[in-house]
Amino acid sequence: MKIRLDINNKAHRQRIKYVVGDFVMSNLAWFAYNCVRWQMGTVVGHEHFGSYITSKMVVLGQLFFPLLMMVTYVFSGYYNNVCRKSRVQELLTTAASSGINTLVIFFLALINDVIGVRGSDYEMIFILFALLFGFVYLVRAIITNTASRQIKSRKWTFPTLIIGSGSSAVTFVNKLNSRRESSGHDVKGFVNIPGENPVKGNPLPCYDLDEIKEVCDSQGIWELIVVPSRDDTHQTMNAINRLFSLGLPIMISPEYFNKMQTPVTISDIYGEPLVNISRSSMSDSGKNIKRALDVIISCIALVALLPVYAIVSIIIKRTSPGPIFYLQERIGLHNKPFKIIKFRSMVQNAEVAGTPQLSSDDDPRITPFGRFMRKYRIDELPQFWNVLKGDMSIVGPRPERKYYIDQIIQRIPAYALLHQVRPGITSMGMVKFGYAKNVDEMVERVRYDLMYLNNMSLLNDIKILIYTIKIVFTGRGM
Repeated sequence: MKIRLDINNKAHRQRIKYVVGDFVMSNLAWFAYNCVRWQMGTVVGHEHFGSYITSKMVVLGQLFFPLLMMVTYVFSGYYNNVCRKSRVQELLTTAASSGINTLVIFFLALINDVIGVRGSDYEMIFILFALLFGFVYLVRAIITNTASRQIKSRKWTFPTLIIGSGSSAVTFVNKLNSRRESSGHDVKGFVNIPGENPVKGNPLPCYDLDEIKEVCDSQGIWELIVVPSRDDTHQTMNAINRLFSLGLPIMISPEYFNKMQTPVTISDIYGEPLVNISRSSMSDSGKNIKRALDVIISCIALVALLPVYAIVSIIIKRTSPGPIFYLQERIGLHNKPFKIIKFRSMVQNAEVAGTPQLSSDDDPRITPFGRFMRKYRIDELPQFWNVLKGDMSIVGPRPERKYYIDQIIQRIPAYALLHQVRPGITSMGMVKFGYAKNVDEMVERVRYDLMYLNNMSLLNDIKILIYTIKIVFTGRGM
């Protein structure tokens, strides 16, 4: 645990360096731009530079615009992962953030302050972009290069466990250790995947899968790398499914990932191509924006739908004995259980202790009003509270119960990958397929959710929301 705290502290200090560096350089860039504006004669009403630079509007701009730039940097996802940065991605992210900040500043403050000659106007916009990009990227590159040298020289390492204990796993570790420049992995041991034969004489410890949480806590494990030695997809995916609850990065070789029949997005970690299966293909900026929209829309929905909640609650109470809301355990992000909340659409105690049961169109347990709610998806409305809490997203894979997940994984091992994202109130599976009446139908619906996972984007979320609204208003919920 002490090791992990030390690395977390390093990561925290690294993030502070980036934030402070961005803020200082954004201030300097904006100040430099004001100096350029003065020199180029694009401001009027001030005869002396001193009176201009200390004027109220310039001072307020110096206070406001760097803070506005920082908001863009946060939403760009640049601060999400600070330990191992791709230089190319850093360059592109900085350029995109600078471009957005340039356009926002132009339309907020400079659009009425242009010279009037189109060529000069474009020149001022380009100068603003060049200053924002140049100042910010300079410090970012210095911080990133310094961290990269620390990692390559083995001064900064990340405790790692290899999931797998066969010949392939040992060969992989030997390859890591033989590199002239370190990839940052400090392998602490192997974890045996059921069915594998551990290599004898290995100097590193080999743990059972049941011990992994205790080992991760005691060794301060930062990352997991899956290197199976047997061509047994089911056993490997069952093992991977148990790893998500640890909340650690899970890497796997592209060669094995190809067997899942899922598109590969390679993460090039200092020369070792690995696929991070603990995070979706959506960009960090997309994830930040998606979560912000989830919170904003949920807050609006919970307030705006209060009259609907009140009316539905009264009808449920008057038409069927029992509670208004129904809570059920589902499995969510990182394979962690949570209580999903719905309006109760079945009779009280519809599912007694024992084997879980799926409902069908003619299920006698569904109340008359419950059938109406399901048709228009009204029973799902309380889940905006789950979204606000962070258990769910508005759009994401359908959350299931562990009883059914275990059966689905036997049929589609890649289902385990869905736990890298928050489940959703609505999903591509719900839009394209709808409610499932048995495990076979659940398997068919999962294929759509896996398709969503491989194509996650804000645009696709909007499309799914539009189709969901259409389903709600046309009553095709069942």
